[in-house]
Amino acid sequence: MFEFAGVWETPINFIFLAVTGFIAWHGITYRDDKGRTDFVRLLFGCIAALFFFLVLFQDVLGVVNFG
Repeated sequence: MFEFAGVWETPINFIFLAVTGFIAWHGITYRDDKGRTDFVRLLFGCIAALFFFLVLFQDVLGVVNFG
């Protein structure tokens, strides 16, 4: 995903995974004081999870290739 970075592609991938993983975890598990979820946080948490798994399986593990 970050081929332009050259030698720094692997560290950038891991930083990206850490950030998107945290955003996904926070967005999906967030509850307010009354225990209700927030639609916007769920939406962006799911989008972050999608990008997390895309970079993980394609760029880091090399398991799949999406073209």
